[in-house]
Amino acid sequence: MELESRAIEVLERIGIRRGQTVLDFGCGIGAYTIPVAELVGRWGKVYALDKDDEALDKLMQQAETDGLKNIKIIETSGELKIGLSDESVDVVLLFDVFHSFYFPQVEDRRRILGEIFRVMKPFAFLSISIWPNLIEPEIEDEIKNINFRKGKEVSEVFTYVNGEVGTRRILSFTKGISSHVIDMSRQLIMKKEII
Repeated sequence: MELESRAIEVLERIGIRRGQTVLDFGCGIGAYTIPVAELVGRWGKVYALDKDDEALDKLMQQAETDGLKNIKIIETSGELKIGLSDESVDVVLLFDVFHSFYFPQVEDRRRILGEIFRVMKPFAFLSISIWPNLIEPEIEDEIKNINFRKGKEVSEVFTYVNGEVGTRRILSFTKGISSHVIDMSRQLIMKKEII
């Protein structure tokens, strides 16, 4: 229970709110999925994506025990495609999965970031947790190169099993303004000047 309450506190600090639609990419057994489902409430929705069927089964068993009906499973065999519509989610969580262990190829990381960008609503945000020495420094640049803009950063102090203290960083990124939005804004300004 202590772990879940810590997760809820962190998720609130990054900006998850009631009624949002959240994609928990690489959700595993639901360490974040369950707290997110509680936070977004019955009017919100959580998509839980993972390639581990056994973990997804455990997640749904826990959701049923907790009476959570707002979690929808997205099964994947590891393909770099997210089975959601364009601009359909408010928040994407990439917690403890976006590093070279799971995505060793730069091209694979770019493709998944492109998919994440596609499913995010215009004012959505991407949140990535970074454990010390687990994420490569160039990954932050890769994220910015997909047209994400760095937002706020949240730090969480934790204790390893051996008693050593560390700090996990959680970075948030928003979608950059697309050229389509910029073109529409320019057209509106030009119309106003003509009138």
